[in-house]
Amino acid sequence: MGEYSDLVVQGEDEELVALVKKRLGEGVDPNAIIDELTDGIRVIGDQFENGQVFLPELMLAAEAMQAAIDVLKPALQAGGGAQEAAGKVVIGTVEGDIHDIGKTIVGAFLSVSGFDVVDLGRDIPTKEMVAKAQELGADVIAASSLLTSTMPAGRDIVELLKKKDIRHEHVVMVGGAPVTEAWAESIGADGTAKDAPGAAKMCRELVDAKRTEQAGLRPD
Repeated sequence: MGEYSDLVVQGEDEELVALVKKRLGEGVDPNAIIDELTDGIRVIGDQFENGQVFLPELMLAAEAMQAAIDVLKPALQAGGGAQEAAGKVVIGTVEGDIHDIGKTIVGAFLSVSGFDVVDLGRDIPTKEMVAKAQELGADVIAASSLLTSTMPAGRDIVELLKKKDIRHEHVVMVGGAPVTEAWAESIGADGTAKDAPGAAKMCRELVDAKRTEQAGLRPD
């Protein structure tokens, strides 16, 4: 790894921000810095999945990368070099559920993994979530349910999209402690993941597949 990715993995936000500012002042390409920061977040994600690090370390790494990205944004915009987002995600905890720690962690990890994330918060009605996704042209609707009693909201989202004949426009991901792969499949969702790094990987795969399919449907 390089100097930026090492600091991401270590969760050293202040040192990372100082280094990024220094390198920008020296004329280093901000896109090159972004690439290495992304390498760092992938490494910490792999370590988390393998049980080498735990949630506190993961969150520190995500916070460090987000702080660095905040510094880089003006330079990227000024140079016209801002990278295209991996996709747009609307995320929220479903209606009747006020738990949002897990949802917030997933949202943060998606953000530092290159996605444009709009966090609607908690206790969000199905209609509002779908309407916001339509308004923003979101690639993904990510619904979090921490209570078994609110899990059916994921199915409601899928059914509403079908009713509006826009199911093909959005990837639907569901998550939360009680959510399983079998449940996600049974309600017609596109997927679920056991943790934030897994969610980011799956989200990228599903969005790439969606775009490839849509490209194949376009007339030449």
